[in-house]
Amino acid sequence: MAKEAATRTALNVVVLERGPSRSVGDYAGGMDEINNRRVGLVQNPADQTITHRHSMKDPAAPIRQYGAFKPGTGTGGTSEHWGGISDRYLPEFFVLATHLREKFGASRMSADWAVQDWGLTYDEFENYYWRAEQLMGISGKAGNLRGKRVDGGNIFEGPRQHEYPTPPLPATYTMGFFHKAALQLGYHPYPLPAANLSQPYTNPDNIGRPACAFCGYCPSYGCMIGAKAQPTNTLVPVLSGRNNFELRNNCWVRKIVHQNGRAEGVVYMDEKGEETMQPAEVVVLSAWTPNSVRLLLLSDIGERYDPATGKGTLGKNLTHQVTSGGEGMLVFKEPLNLFMGSGAVGYGFADFDGDLREESPEKILRGGLFLRGAATGEGPVGSFGRVPKGAAPRNWGSEWKKAAIQHWDRIGPGVEMRGEHFAYKQNFMDLDPVYTDKWGDPLLRMTLDWTDYEMRQMAFGARIGTQLMETIAQVSGASLVRSERSRMGDGAFHHYNAGSYSTTHIQGGAIMGSSPETSVVNPWLQHWGMPNLFVVGSSSFPQNSSSNPTLTIVAVSHRAADGLIDQYLKKPGPLA
Repeated sequence: MAKEAATRTALNVVVLERGPSRSVGDYAGGMDEINNRRVGLVQNPADQTITHRHSMKDPAAPIRQYGAFKPGTGTGGTSEHWGGISDRYLPEFFVLATHLREKFGASRMSADWAVQDWGLTYDEFENYYWRAEQLMGISGKAGNLRGKRVDGGNIFEGPRQHEYPTPPLPATYTMGFFHKAALQLGYHPYPLPAANLSQPYTNPDNIGRPACAFCGYCPSYGCMIGAKAQPTNTLVPVLSGRNNFELRNNCWVRKIVHQNGRAEGVVYMDEKGEETMQPAEVVVLSAWTPNSVRLLLLSDIGERYDPATGKGTLGKNLTHQVTSGGEGMLVFKEPLNLFMGSGAVGYGFADFDGDLREESPEKILRGGLFLRGAATGEGPVGSFGRVPKGAAPRNWGSEWKKAAIQHWDRIGPGVEMRGEHFAYKQNFMDLDPVYTDKWGDPLLRMTLDWTDYEMRQMAFGARIGTQLMETIAQVSGASLVRSERSRMGDGAFHHYNAGSYSTTHIQGGAIMGSSPETSVVNPWLQHWGMPNLFVVGSSSFPQNSSSNPTLTIVAVSHRAADGLIDQYLKKPGPLA
């Protein structure tokens, strides 16, 4: 939004970033795995965290160490340490509520679901996807080019008008086994679309970046050579020399100031700890999803959602991706060089994504994406200690250490499923009545748990994923060894676990839609009750897709920028 506004208008644009300044050059000296696992590019929970409870009858407790998600801080936020998978959402996902009713009927839909349409369609949105893919130089292969299916790409994707800007990342050794096994089972594998460049690329803003070197320092790290698309290497170079742009780091925004239905600016604590008021004609709120929702709540903008009555919109439709995967470990005889990798390299198949073509034993309506076959880069700390069942006593002693060394770099990549998470009436965000951040402001409280439906989704993913891993073992000669503890037998598996990493893809809370009665922002991401306030990010997504959100976040940001620049600035007022 800052790049579009600063380059297409004469407006003065100020970006307030809570964390420190960062640049590509800073990352080369910071490839420290232990530091990145402890603190790294992630918000410090000692300053501000989130509280979580499973239901309204449960007490909430602060998350003291980030596990389920890794909110970023510093210039670029979480977009600096993301992995890079950049697939599009399915066309029906934008009208999912209507689609589910028409396809399955009300009798097969849970009364607790709060699924909603976006207020726009895939066809209206497709060109914004293309703009985002060009900006980031996405590497991939089209599977549905202008309505024609193309072998080798994702043939189940929505129709695209253009081939990817750059070809797919090169396949690694273990990817070949995933590909062969998927084909043997009748699936349609394709290279994952990646924001990690397969070759040198110059984008429409004339920003050039090199190809990925497969260094292995990717997710949880900023790219030391700039091959992964990040704000510091795609946006900051365009903005840094402009007189109408200013980036202020270490500035903690606490409140949006507003009066008579208009935003007047923001109050923030500067790097010296002094409170400052920044006036503004237009405010764009673009933090990580829970933080954007929290700022709206702290600023008392909009009607807060009440799950008991169903009234209000601010805070509702909290979702997180449903993840699962194959059971066991693939143990290879030879070293695999898994310390080499890239955040988005791998294969996926979408044969089970969207509506299931055959009814599953788990009785779910829609499946998910299955992916991997490649390592994203295995650091020595994170990859050590994976010992097959029976190889040594668990996690202790000289025999375990010997087995851990023996098996290091011989445990192949597993198979994971990422499934949609439907919105539920009982899953929402509000302000915690007890806990506060370091400034004394209430923390955000998440009320979120899995239901029987999500557990059946996970069982589906485990069944298909395990079948694929068994086939990978057959075609590769690896041994599939069961884990010490089955995922399906783990009690924590049956509840949302804030301590176990899933994805950072939390969505909702300030959702978009076609009516102020059911949504916080309109399809241009303009606040229904405050026309000069735009809320940009996945907080606007009414439910969570099986695909990762970053590409869609960049695409809706382009659309919001067009609404701001081409419509609002010419005639201030509501756009929808």
